[in-house]
Amino acid sequence: MSAYRCRVCGGEAARNEFVDEVLEVDGRRVLVEHIPALVCARCGEATFMRETTERIRLLVHGRGQPTRTVPLEVFELA
Repeated sequence: MSAYRCRVCGGEAARNEFVDEVLEVDGRRVLVEHIPALVCARCGEATFMRETTERIRLLVHGRGQPTRTVPLEVFELA
């Protein structure tokens, strides 16, 4: 029996990967790159360890400096 179960699709297989996530923080969008995650082999949903989530929270709430700034294209599906 597998210890992993995807919270989205119920899949039981996952792989370790590094992912990028766009987050909304205090009304602005920030990109966090190279996040270690467990990624569902079935649907691609990323799951983060609690320690990783806390590191991200501290980073984007003022304890880190961005490595660069990039333009962001915005599309609206109306």
